[in-house]
Amino acid sequence: MPQLLRSFLPLHNPIGFSATDFVELVLTLGIVLFTWLWRPRVATLVENLAQRTWLCMLLLAALPVALRLALQAHNPIPTPAVSDDFSYLLLADTLRHIRLANPAHPLPQFFETFFVLQEPTYSSIFPLGQGLVLALGWIVFGHPWAGVAVSIGALSAMCYWMLLAWVPAEWALLGGLLTALQFGPLNQWMNSYWGGAVSAVAGCLVFGALPRHDGVLLGLGLALQLLTRPFESIFLFLSVLLFRPRLRASITAAVILIPALGLILLQNRAVTGSWTTLPYMASRYQYGVPTTFTFQPNPVPHRPMTREQELDYEIQSKVHGPETDSFGRFVYRLYERLPFYRFFLFPALLIPVLVYVAAIRDSRSAWVVITILMFALGTNVYPYFYTHYIAAITCLFILMSVAGLLTLSQFVVRRKPVGRDAATIVVILCFTHFLFWYGIHLSGDETLLTATDYEAGDAINYGDPDGRIAINHQLAAQPGGQLVFVRYGAGHTFREWVHDAADIDASHTVWARDLGALENEKLLRYYPQRTAWLLEPDAKPPRLVRYQR
Repeated sequence: MPQLLRSFLPLHNPIGFSATDFVELVLTLGIVLFTWLWRPRVATLVENLAQRTWLCMLLLAALPVALRLALQAHNPIPTPAVSDDFSYLLLADTLRHIRLANPAHPLPQFFETFFVLQEPTYSSIFPLGQGLVLALGWIVFGHPWAGVAVSIGALSAMCYWMLLAWVPAEWALLGGLLTALQFGPLNQWMNSYWGGAVSAVAGCLVFGALPRHDGVLLGLGLALQLLTRPFESIFLFLSVLLFRPRLRASITAAVILIPALGLILLQNRAVTGSWTTLPYMASRYQYGVPTTFTFQPNPVPHRPMTREQELDYEIQSKVHGPETDSFGRFVYRLYERLPFYRFFLFPALLIPVLVYVAAIRDSRSAWVVITILMFALGTNVYPYFYTHYIAAITCLFILMSVAGLLTLSQFVVRRKPVGRDAATIVVILCFTHFLFWYGIHLSGDETLLTATDYEAGDAINYGDPDGRIAINHQLAAQPGGQLVFVRYGAGHTFREWVHDAADIDASHTVWARDLGALENEKLLRYYPQRTAWLLEPDAKPPRLVRYQR
């Protein structure tokens, strides 16, 4: 199999075909076979299956998980890599110990890191939603990534359920299948710990409950979004108001929101000591606000920043600095972010999306587009952009794709159903796109995997670029407790290694910043029974040696 797949590379086949040549050939054969042999059978099968809602939801929930597990031999469970991952894992670790915050460490200066408060408590700065899902996976299955996998499965199933309120059942099933492939085994949301799927499930609940006038599910969706992405909840609430749900559903939803608001207040109180101060805001108050969040040239921090934070803010200030007025930056950022929307759609689905927009004839279709624009403009106030900011409207992108395909399939020219054939081609393009890249990853062939450098929308862990796995294995093999001082090189930026568990003192390995020989003695005296190490992560490969006092 790897030998066959390797022929996708131009230098490894006798006829000089490139990957695109092979894709075109497979597409041509697939379209011919599907049109003449399979389409009637597939249509009948889909129509029969689509009527069995619970079975469809179960199959769609299992599909992305099964596809990702099939890649385990070459792409194992994702290793936390960025600070967002570690902060959410800290939150999950805290929650699984049945608490909302951890006591501050007596020597907090050694544990300063991104997205983590050290005072008044040692806690993640992020909201509860993603942490609750990770904690659930950790408790039930023994690993936090299980929570990630379950959330992706839930997204596929819930997107199908949501679409049932908008399009015929067989088209809703197609939308659920596209969701499982687009956001499944090769997607960043399934291969990291900082989420996206939880907010997307919240959006499915809301946008599926509104046409059904179901106040309970509407309230659950709004509550989940509030617990996961509090700021973006504003736009979801505005979207619900524009839809004008029935009074009874609105009252029911409002009642269900009360426990979610209570949880937020409790977390605020436990982490920051104030009922009204979010942990995220406490972090900004303590470490200073970067210029890119205030549009001012010089932030005034309330306390010293770590060197990595200073470099981060300096670089971001250069990229998004005050060289233009605020409105100019706002417009330019909106233009810059257009390619990011490719994350939510297979490239071929741009055609039915354009058909959907061009065919708007009723208020509901216009409301869908207005909601997407509201999220796009509202999140544009951030100088940064990540796809989970607008995760709540994921199902609306799928809705536009499926409804556009439905409209496209109804086009008739001179009594010939050309639209049906066009819609079939678009669907085949989507499946071929996924199967092509999935097949490359499934093969695990080193030569063939060089083609993944050209992937535009997928993000799956391959190898160990930071060297974390080897270092972690080396430390795990040591008996007793370990203490690792992390010493960065002069040009180090962003890739932080100081990330600890919720209970630092009880951990097998404690990661600490190297603050110099005199300061380090304080921590060595605090942990007299631990074996001390010095890690230089900027060495190639990272160098771990015994710490010399």
